[in-house]
Amino acid sequence: MAKRESGRLMLESEIPAFVDAVIEAGCDICAIGHDCYVLGDLEEMDAAADELDRIGEVFGDRDFLLLEIVAYLRSLGRYIEPGPSPGHWTENGKAH
Repeated sequence: MAKRESGRLMLESEIPAFVDAVIEAGCDICAIGHDCYVLGDLEEMDAAADELDRIGEVFGDRDFLLLEIVAYLRSLGRYIEPGPSPGHWTENGKAH
């Protein structure tokens, strides 16, 4: 999956739509702690590579919204805490 520069910057208001699009692409997006997130595991991302590229083109650069995306994912319960056995985000009780 190559990162393309569209010149567009994602708006903070688009975070929910971005997360929904990634989920619809088949990726289990979740926050890791309070300052990182992953789109999904490697197999999911590989299977959805074309769709993730399209999502990147539609929403544009989102790197500067990292903490806002993490906060949104945490608000949905889609997060895990780093540690020796982090588990799965669905164990948080707010699985959406």
